Amino acid sequence: MLEQANSLPDKRIVASRIEDLPIRVVSPKISVLTRIHNIWVFRELLVSMVRKELRIKYKNSVLGFLWSLLNPALYLVIYYIVFQKILKNNMPLFAIFLLCGLLVWNFFSNALSSATTTVVNNAGIVKKVAFPREILAMASVGAALIFFFLQACVLILALAIFQVIPALGYIWLIPLALIALLFFAGALAIALSAINVYLRDTQHLLELVLLAWFWATPIVYPFQELGVRLSGKHLLWLYFLNPVTVVVLTFQRALYARVSYVNAGTVQPLLPAYSPEWFAIQLLIVVLVSAVLFVGALSLFGRLEGNFAEEL
Repeated sequence: MLEQANSLPDKRIVASRIEDLPIRVVSPKISVLTRIHNIWVFRELLVSMVRKELRIKYKNSVLGFLWSLLNPALYLVIYYIVFQKILKNNMPLFAIFLLCGLLVWNFFSNALSSATTTVVNNAGIVKKVAFPREILAMASVGAALIFFFLQACVLILALAIFQVIPALGYIWLIPLALIALLFFAGALAIALSAINVYLRDTQHLLELVLLAWFWATPIVYPFQELGVRLSGKHLLWLYFLNPVTVVVLTFQRALYARVSYVNAGTVQPLLPAYSPEWFAIQLLIVVLVSAVLFVGALSLFGRLEGNFAEEL
């Protein structure tokens, strides 16, 4: 018996070995519907976090929210001077055309950029307070939406100054386009915020992806410049695999309201001359796909959040 006791490993050695092993916390199975319900229950927390995001962005700033207005206004002035006055771009009101696309893109890129790092940046409360952590990513999207509305004021003012009359038959598509973009941005924001906890390179990779994504979207150049070439090769459908393209086109068609212009006696195509119904169908497809992605993102977040405290 004494020999058997001596052959047993020391308890302290066993304990130290156990401490060295990586601890993996398995989160309880929570259905996506329960997660959505929890987000609704904590909606007041979501609103307060959106306010916090807004306060932090312009903390100790003299101009505060005016910076959100100055950004698109400066774009408008610079591109008007450079392209209309210096480079003599023949496209009428190119600055308005550009601002319609930039308004959408700024919301999308700002939402993803801030949401990707939000869980890591809020590690303190993630490890200490119990609440639906998806709210952190959604708060970033909510803050980006507030900045979107502020920047939209600049676009509306520019439309009035340059006396641009929107296409009234397409204006009703703007809210649907915004809903589609919200769902899509929200789905990506939730997924990226969880992935970035484990792979910190995600936030750096996102910068490169957004740069490529920007040029793959018809913001600086007219849709038809590339669309005509793709259509000739029966590849136009590739263009619409990018959900942001559909949203940008909707804003341009409704607010810029020109599908072509005449240059040196030739008609230059700008935007697709599709009916409002065509745009509505495309936007509904984006909404449905984004809703599926949103559910998938919540499911992915639920699988990954169990080990957030350890990784952070």
